[in-house]
Amino acid sequence: MSASPLRPDLTGFRRRLAELEGLMADPATFADGRKAAALGAELRFTSKAVKADDVLVALEKELAESRAMSGEADAEFRAMAAEEITRLEPAVEVAREQLIRAIIPVNPDDSRNALVEIRAGTGGEEASLFAAELLRAYTRFAEKKGWKCELMSLSHSDLGGVRDAVILIEGEGATALLRHEAGVHRVQRVPATEASGRVHTSAATVAVLPEAEEAEVVLKPEDLDMSVARASGAGGQHVNKTESAVQIIHKPTGLMVYCADERSQLRNRQKAMRVLRSRLLDLTRAKEREARADARKTQVGSGDRSERIRTYNFPQNRITDHRIDLTVHGIEQVLEGNLDQLVDALFEADLRERAEAITRPSA
Repeated sequence: MSASPLRPDLTGFRRRLAELEGLMADPATFADGRKAAALGAELRFTSKAVKADDVLVALEKELAESRAMSGEADAEFRAMAAEEITRLEPAVEVAREQLIRAIIPVNPDDSRNALVEIRAGTGGEEASLFAAELLRAYTRFAEKKGWKCELMSLSHSDLGGVRDAVILIEGEGATALLRHEAGVHRVQRVPATEASGRVHTSAATVAVLPEAEEAEVVLKPEDLDMSVARASGAGGQHVNKTESAVQIIHKPTGLMVYCADERSQLRNRQKAMRVLRSRLLDLTRAKEREARADARKTQVGSGDRSERIRTYNFPQNRITDHRIDLTVHGIEQVLEGNLDQLVDALFEADLRERAEAITRPSA
């Protein structure tokens, strides 16, 4: 991350604001109600950004004048200038942050619930144990945020780890804060089963999907291959008597969802359909991103689950996020759900990268 503060150039925004004000002043614009509404929304967004820039420009001007006064021969003038500099420097930083947020369009997915999928990767049973720790970390993080967390599906490994799991996190800003957790999480540590004390490397993958609305993804009955079976694993005698587990295959894409967490077949079916809709929405979005060949990859990564994003080094008690070159210590605390330092840093880095992309002059 750059040490110098980002100062967006809003020349393009100001030009567009003048164009929008002209369009909205033209009665002909309102002949098309939908177009007028879209232009009105763009006008409000652009006007807010320009006003935020005006505030920053005014504060920067005051700060420059105060700094110039600090070189005066008169001691009283210098003292007054020092007071003003002390007041204005943090005010400029606040105004700059507000401007950065004002120029970034709202992502409609940010208000959605988040489906977090965790799968054990390379490393055998150790990878499954690490996947279970990640599941616990995200569940605890959600609880600390006051979000609702619901287990959608879970498959255990032989030693009590997690082969794969899906949790639904419902809460304001869940997708916005967790989207950058998607990717490969690598762990380096001595497994409990390792007699010689050698450090092993294993991994788990995380995908974060915004939950799809039912109306967004229409699932045709003829496109679904649905089957039921007796659930396996913990659950007492019930699992041996009732065919409650549900598996759905979406034939056009080959996507498969298996849900056996609930005792009720209906509940498992409902959960599986919610997960399938979200996966299909994510698949559609991925194809759209690929089609935009000129779209530039952001600083914090593409969110592709095949990209190694973070390393958890237990011998050195450190976690390194490779996308923003951030290292924090205290692995146990992070795996207990204290993810704020990592999540917030990634969120801020993404804001700055998006702001730079918006205001960067075209080649």
